[in-house]
Amino acid sequence: MFDAVLFDLDGTLADTAPDLGWAANALREAEGMEPLPLATLRPWTSQGVRGLLRTAFGIAPGQAGYDDLAQRFLAIYAEHLCVDTVLFEGVAELLDELEALGLAWGIVTNKRMRYTDPLVAQLGLTPRTACVVSGDTTSEAKPSPLPVLHACQLLGCRPERTLYVGDDRRDIVAGNAAGCRTVAAAYGYLGDSGPAMAWGADWVIGQPRELSTQLRNAAYGKF
Repeated sequence: MFDAVLFDLDGTLADTAPDLGWAANALREAEGMEPLPLATLRPWTSQGVRGLLRTAFGIAPGQAGYDDLAQRFLAIYAEHLCVDTVLFEGVAELLDELEALGLAWGIVTNKRMRYTDPLVAQLGLTPRTACVVSGDTTSEAKPSPLPVLHACQLLGCRPERTLYVGDDRRDIVAGNAAGCRTVAAAYGYLGDSGPAMAWGADWVIGQPRELSTQLRNAAYGKF
């Protein structure tokens, strides 16, 4: 029923919150502020710089000082890209199973290429993934469908025969708009996206291994 599976990166394939949270706290300490618990920062990781700076400093794009903080944050993060970042439990086994089934898989993230490519390499995924589409690969980022459609073109697969898996509402919006079947990763960061069940995904999974079960069901027309 499916030819390929596409994944968001932060909060879906990899738990990047420890390193992104560390960068936010390093910037807070540089500003003479106390560090925040990782649990406070973790839910906003999928929203990248915007979400983390809003949580750590109460500042939003367009406000005075935002651009300076954003550049400093990114510089710190670039030096601490994959220190404590790991694949979520069960992801390695899921990718093994996809490859055993002959399904291509790729990554579609809003993370900029300058951070995505080295992170994917350090996680050991570069030799395996069939494509990597970053936030600046196409003219628009998610929730636009353009990055997902671009990934489908790179893989040579039709969107209707492709799954897109993500932990943020905009992932599901992008996947649905591209014509893919979509899977909400409820184990991810979620942020202010609300309950994963309300995103309009075809399926919601509480852990990566559930996708393996769903793919087996799809083979029997039960998706």
